[in-house]
Amino acid sequence: MSDYTITNACPVTSSGQQEQAVDIEIRDGIIDRIVPAGTADLTSFEDDEQFDAAERLVSPTLVEPHTHFFSSLTAGIPRWNQTGTLEEGWRLWNETKDGLTKQNYKQRAKKVARWFAANGITRVRTHLDVNSDERSSIGLEAMLEVREELAGFVDIQIVAFPMGCLHTGGEAKLQRFEQAMERGVDVVGGIPHREHITEDGNQHVRTVLDLAEKYDAQADLHIDETDDPQSRFTGVLASETLKRGLGDKVTASHATALHSYSNAYADKLVRLIGESGLNVVTNPMANASLQGRYDDFPKRRGHTRIRALRDNGVTVGIGQDDIVDHFHSYGDGDPLKTAFVLVHLAHMNGNEDTTTLWNMLLESNATVYGVDDYGLQEGNEGSLVVYDTKDRFDALRTQPVRPLVLRDGKPIAEATQTTAVYDGQSETTVNFDR
Repeated sequence: MSDYTITNACPVTSSGQQEQAVDIEIRDGIIDRIVPAGTADLTSFEDDEQFDAAERLVSPTLVEPHTHFFSSLTAGIPRWNQTGTLEEGWRLWNETKDGLTKQNYKQRAKKVARWFAANGITRVRTHLDVNSDERSSIGLEAMLEVREELAGFVDIQIVAFPMGCLHTGGEAKLQRFEQAMERGVDVVGGIPHREHITEDGNQHVRTVLDLAEKYDAQADLHIDETDDPQSRFTGVLASETLKRGLGDKVTASHATALHSYSNAYADKLVRLIGESGLNVVTNPMANASLQGRYDDFPKRRGHTRIRALRDNGVTVGIGQDDIVDHFHSYGDGDPLKTAFVLVHLAHMNGNEDTTTLWNMLLESNATVYGVDDYGLQEGNEGSLVVYDTKDRFDALRTQPVRPLVLRDGKPIAEATQTTAVYDGQSETTVNFDR
């Protein structure tokens, strides 16, 4: 814990609104006072415990609700995904994992975690292959150690991800899956559309929720990540969530088939999701690359029906998903870039959408993760990120560096960027604010 003050900062709240400049005083790692700009008690802080934001944007530190540490930075090993499909990505992962050591898992995970921290993220939910074969235990051991070693810097929730299915291929896969929960994995994952037949996919959903109840854990399923309008496991998940009263302890990740359903069925499903309390996470960067691969023209966009879901009261988060791996070979851990892609794919480029996007990045992602007392309020944790811009719209538009990231009042990341142009007569420093 530490003491720190940020002066002359313009907060963007968890609801997505931007407010007038304030001074934020952090004591013992907790936001102690938020006062009008220029009125902070600077005598209480050492010189190295003060930062003048100069009217730049500040928010609570960010939450990454959906990524995959275990496969990050494996793109091109042993070769690149030539078709760009999920199916080839799965095959490549099966070829790649046999050569990975625990140290390799840890090195890649920690590198990407540092990328997240530099971009202002201090909580990460990562899905982990725990059951495709016996060697999955190597990745599990590695991620459990990384979670412990990075605690207090970047907190990690591990999701038991049954890449090998649960009801296809023998009982050993289900046993390995439950063993991962017994070893302390945080969240029960799922991927019912990988099962061979619909009946097994439906049972997959129920098995996941049975285990979530058994271990009193959240559940977060990769679900209907396909363009196939016949893949309808999200409805099963929403119905079971409603019957069991699990509400926002359950998340449907991807749900991209929703963009392929008929409007009549989509309307019914969206209302059911809203009634159930189920969260949804859209992953625009990866799904923009993976979906539509079987289309000629027109090609589908690869994300779920965000506006309809939000209109029905559904919490919709924004995840980065895969980073430089067999499923998505780009990415650098910056959630503003993810939001920037969503702006274009989801036609969320209206002025009013700026508030929605920030609400998704902040409050919605925190809800998915299960963060209590989130936001820039007195009494909450002193974990803040400063953006090198003065406006929330320009932050989405330009994805600026983060000059300062605080975790519980302690700096964990700093960045500067200066751009100069030469017009033949003089040197001029420029930024990209309007």
